[in-house]
Amino acid sequence: MLRSLSDIVGVAKSRGTKTCVVVAAEDPDVLLAMDEAVTHEIARSILVGSRQRIEIAATIAGVDISKHEIIEEDDPATAARRGVQLVAAGKADLVMKGLVSTSDVLKAVLCKEGGLRTGRLLSHLSVFEMPGADKLAIFSDGAMNIAPSLEEKAEITQNAIDIAHLLGMTEPRVAAIAAIEYVNSDMPATIDAACISKMAERGQIKGGIVDGPLALDNAISAESAGIKKIVSPVAGRADILIMPDIEAGNVFYKTLVYMGSGCCASIVAGAKAPVVLTSRSDSHEAKFYSLVLGIAVS
Repeated sequence: MLRSLSDIVGVAKSRGTKTCVVVAAEDPDVLLAMDEAVTHEIARSILVGSRQRIEIAATIAGVDISKHEIIEEDDPATAARRGVQLVAAGKADLVMKGLVSTSDVLKAVLCKEGGLRTGRLLSHLSVFEMPGADKLAIFSDGAMNIAPSLEEKAEITQNAIDIAHLLGMTEPRVAAIAAIEYVNSDMPATIDAACISKMAERGQIKGGIVDGPLALDNAISAESAGIKKIVSPVAGRADILIMPDIEAGNVFYKTLVYMGSGCCASIVAGAKAPVVLTSRSDSHEAKFYSLVLGIAVS
C-alpha cells in the first residue's frame, strides 16, 4: 500500500529508467524536478525549447545542464508538437509541460498525425495524501472536463481505476461524489453517481468497486458513514473520488493545497502515454511528484 507521495518513487524505480520529454523546458522549477528525477535514476531527459532560455533557467535552478539532451526549438507550440512526436515515435515514454500553454500541449497530444490519441477520453487525475489517513488516494477530474456527461464520467472513472492498478491498487474502491448520499432528482450529480455505480456492477466499468452517490465526508470517513448508517463497500474506505464536475474537483484540489497544506501529483490519463501538465503556480514538490507519477504509470 502506498502511504505517501514519496512511496511513488519506489514504484517509478521498479519501472526502470524512462525517457521524459519536457516541452518548452525554460521553467526553472520544471528543470529542477527533471534533474531530481535524473539523479534518482528513474528518468532520462530530453529538453525541447530555446537553448539560451533553458541555460538561463538552469542557472537559476542550479541545474547542471550537461546531464540533459537539448533539442533547439524557440517556438513553444512547435516545441510541444516536436516533444509529443518523439513520444508517439517511441523515442520517449512520457511528456511534461514546461513554459507553454496547456492548450498547445493538448492540441499536440490530440493531433491525428504524430499525436497520442487512443480514442479514449482524456482526463486529469491527482494522487494526494489525505490528512489523517494512512494511504494515498486519487481524485478526478479537476482540470480538464468541465461538465462531463454520464458517459464521460464513466470514462473518467475507468481511467482512474486503470492508473490505480498501475500503482498497485488491485481492486480500488471508487466513490462517485455528490453533495448527498442518496438519489435526488433535483440534483443530477446524484443520478449520474448511481448510474456509474450500476454500470460498474454490470461490468461496463471494470477493475474497481464503485458506489455512489456518496458525499465527501462519508466517502472517506468511516465514522461519518457509521453515523449516517450507510451500508456500502466503499463508504469510509474510498481509494478514488470521482468529482461531479470541474468546479468541485478544482475547489477540492486547491483546498487541499492552499488550506490543507497538501501536495498532489497530477497527470492526464487516457492518451498513449502519460502527460504531465503542471501549473506555473505549482510547487517544486508537486512538479517533481507529478513527473514521478508519470514515470510510475508509463
